[in-house]
Amino acid sequence: MHLLLIFLQDTASVDSLMAMQEETVTFFDLLIEGGVLMIPIFLLFAISVYVIVERWSAVTRSHVQPEKFLSTIESMLKSGKGGAANAMDYCDDFDKPIARIIKAGIKRLGRPIRDIEDAIDNAGKKEIFFLEKRMNWLATVAGVAPLLGFTGTVTGMIEAFMDIQSLQGNVNPSVLAGGIWEALITTAAGLIVGLIAYGFYNFLLGKINRSIFELENASADFLDLLQSPAKKENN
Repeated sequence: MHLLLIFLQDTASVDSLMAMQEETVTFFDLLIEGGVLMIPIFLLFAISVYVIVERWSAVTRSHVQPEKFLSTIESMLKSGKGGAANAMDYCDDFDKPIARIIKAGIKRLGRPIRDIEDAIDNAGKKEIFFLEKRMNWLATVAGVAPLLGFTGTVTGMIEAFMDIQSLQGNVNPSVLAGGIWEALITTAAGLIVGLIAYGFYNFLLGKINRSIFELENASADFLDLLQSPAKKENN
């Protein structure tokens, strides 16, 4: 008799375990339980992934070694006749932000140094704009995604209290489950997307600021390079 009871208990345990496995909630089920607000949150996540990949790739491609590039430009400019044309061709082949900035200065060679500085400044502002392109999208996602999540919390709780009112207080946890699911899932999803966007926004902004610093230094070194012969003559 004792063995029979043990067998029945083991059988019941197996049945309960199988039932729990059958009731396992999948990731897709969680998205469905989150309600309509999961759609804009998912779209914001897709936008953030696109901006992160695109900006990371763009900033990585823009990075160069300014010293080596300026050394080559200096050699070409001092090579004599046709040196400026060769330097501009080299900048076209290089196709980096620093090359486009320096090319703008080379085009003004022969004019007052102030004109060359203005050309470099204007080209630099343009390149900085392209480096920071779409970063505002990432900042927007970082702010909007958590707000959408909190909105889901509010709508989920409203749904739960509407269920309580409709049943005149005669409720059990299963009745409130739908509203609570929506409240928790949208909040979690919004916060996760917002954290990802905010983290990568600061990371990419650091890389962009470093690139801008390198461009500014390279521009200043190029202007010094142009004025160095005049300084030697004055001495």
